Amino acid sequence: MTDRLYNAIGLCMKAGKAKSGAFAAENTIKAGKAKLVLLEEGASEATKTHYEHLCAAHGVPFYTVETVGSAIGKDAHIVMAVTDPNFRDMIERAMRNTDEKRG
Repeated sequence: MTDRLYNAIGLCMKAGKAKSGAFAAENTIKAGKAKLVLLEEGASEATKTHYEHLCAAHGVPFYTVETVGSAIGKDAHIVMAVTDPNFRDMIERAMRNTDEKRG
């Protein structure tokens, strides 16, 4: 993960524009408030498939990244939902400059 992407994810969380953890992220997606979902690439295939389908059903962009927990200071969290369109754009711009991959 590039420093730019890592910093964008961390800043988003510090600004209160993201929900992390499985329960919070899923509720945010279902409530229609998620603008982008990031899932740690080390997540199980079942978890990845679950979020891919959930995001597709709600029209939310979905990406896997090297790490989510370390970027937001919560090592146990593997998923986060970004709730702000400006932070979504910032994170997507940072992703274009790295080898992270979509879904």
